[in-house]
Amino acid sequence: MGFFTIEIARLTGPAGHVIAVDAEPRMIEGLKRRARKAGLLDTIDARCASPQSMKLDGLDGTVDFTFAFAAVHEMPSPSNFFAEAARAMKSGAKLLLAEPDGHVSKERFDRELAAAWENGFILDGRPHIDGSLTVLLRKPGLAD
Repeated sequence: MGFFTIEIARLTGPAGHVIAVDAEPRMIEGLKRRARKAGLLDTIDARCASPQSMKLDGLDGTVDFTFAFAAVHEMPSPSNFFAEAARAMKSGAKLLLAEPDGHVSKERFDRELAAAWENGFILDGRPHIDGSLTVLLRKPGLAD
C-alpha cells in the first residue's frame, strides 16, 4: 500500500492533501511510518477501508484527482467504488484507473468500466502504462 503515495504527496506540495485508502490496517500503519519519516505525515490522510466503504466521509465534492492503481479489482463491488469516488470528487475531476493485466482480464476490466459509466464517469483518455489496462475517466462538469 502506498507505493505511489509518498511521491504524490511530494508533488502536491505543502498546500496539497493526499487521501490514501487500503483495506489492510498494517498497510496503513506502514504508510504512516514512511510518511512520518519523509516529513509528509501532515499531507497524507491514510484511511482504512471496510468491505462496504472506502471511508471517504467528509470529502463530498472535494477531491481533484483519484488514482486507482491495482485497486478496483480488490473491491467487493466496482460499482460501489465508483459511486463513492464520484461522490468525493469535484465536477470535472479526473480518475486514473490502472489494473495489472496479469491479474485482471480484459473482460473484467470492461466490467469495471461499465460500473464507471453507470456512476456517471466519462472517458477522458487512454494513457499507456506498461503491464496495465489503463483509462483516464472524468466526472462530468457543468460544461458537459
